[in-house]
Amino acid sequence: MNIDEIREYCLSKPDVEECFPFDEETLVFKVKGKMFLLTGLNESPVHINVKCDPDRAIELRDEHAQVLPGYHMNKKHWNTIEIDGLLGARFVKQQIDNSYDLVRASLPKKYRY
Repeated sequence: MNIDEIREYCLSKPDVEECFPFDEETLVFKVKGKMFLLTGLNESPVHINVKCDPDRAIELRDEHAQVLPGYHMNKKHWNTIEIDGLLGARFVKQQIDNSYDLVRASLPKKYRY
């Protein structure tokens, strides 16, 4: 996946907004004002930060060299994924879905599914 495909996928989800709260190079996707994905626009290869269940985060890091503790994030709850083509679009989309779902589930009841 490239940055445009990641952006399109994130924006296809309900109640998602994109913004640049930190600088002009760090694109952030939020659901109802809470971050679920961050990415640098000028990185090659692309890296994304996604929220993850703490136990699953460790498993993913052990299973895949491209999954690292969240860069500049709480490493217990966030992973950085290097999008180098080795993991595949399906895996990346699953991680984005998981992050979105975790953040959405933490919102007040009126904003949940």
